[in-house]
Amino acid sequence: MTTAGPRVAEVWRYPVKSMLGEQLDAVAVGERGLAGDRGYALVDRETGSVASAKHPSRWARLFELRAAYLEPPDGAGELPPVRITLPGGESTRSDDADADDVLSAVLGRAVQLVAHAPETVEIEQPVDADVSDAAPAPVKRGQIALLAPGTFFDCAPVHLVTTASLAALGAANASSVFDVKRFRPNVLVDAGPDATGFVENAWVDRRVRIGAELALDVLLSAPRCVMTTLAQPGLPADKAVLQTVARANRFEIPGLGPSSCVGVYAIVGAGGTVACGDPVSLPD
Repeated sequence: MTTAGPRVAEVWRYPVKSMLGEQLDAVAVGERGLAGDRGYALVDRETGSVASAKHPSRWARLFELRAAYLEPPDGAGELPPVRITLPGGESTRSDDADADDVLSAVLGRAVQLVAHAPETVEIEQPVDADVSDAAPAPVKRGQIALLAPGTFFDCAPVHLVTTASLAALGAANASSVFDVKRFRPNVLVDAGPDATGFVENAWVDRRVRIGAELALDVLLSAPRCVMTTLAQPGLPADKAVLQTVARANRFEIPGLGPSSCVGVYAIVGAGGTVACGDPVSLPD
């Protein structure tokens, strides 16, 4: 993209938590993020916890499933159904009577596809233990994380990553592929030809404006986990991805401790629309 300043390069929405998502040209953004983002999730019928690829020994196959809305959600009313494409190319819909059975068979665990998060919802996840080896730590009883109240978001409703960060990782390790899909942001920002390094680190506690109306208030840098190393279509499993992040951009986050970060999490200060090509700015 040849522009004088930062611009929106890509827009992504993930209709079902931890499944592959859909790339968009434009979408409305409100208080709860991109319309329809993480609108659905799978709940493990045995544990009652939300299925998340943060627990790869149980849920890595979620990255073999791709979800897309059958019609655009408006961000206000009931969510439209989603179509979930299965590993062999077949598909099921969220409104099919046997959708839960089909998904349970693929994943090897009894699951329920749900569209409404309770105020308290939990996921099981490994702790960020041995990042030097980036091996998934076993999930033990008590290693439970609470998602944002009433949502299926890990932290905040909007996640941004810049092309500068991806380029910095590529420069640090030319043997791995640092594709944006490994980091699952909502917005990939083309930071411009002169931007170098992890530029969005400096966005924390600042307001980012996108286009004419949308304003995002950045809360914190985005800690990365083993999800970045998992295989998905077109990308092999590669534990060196997380190892590289740990070497290149690991620092202390108050309340979280040392964290290996790429991108930032934000809440919506003023709603609007995000579209590919929109200018991105940080007002003084």
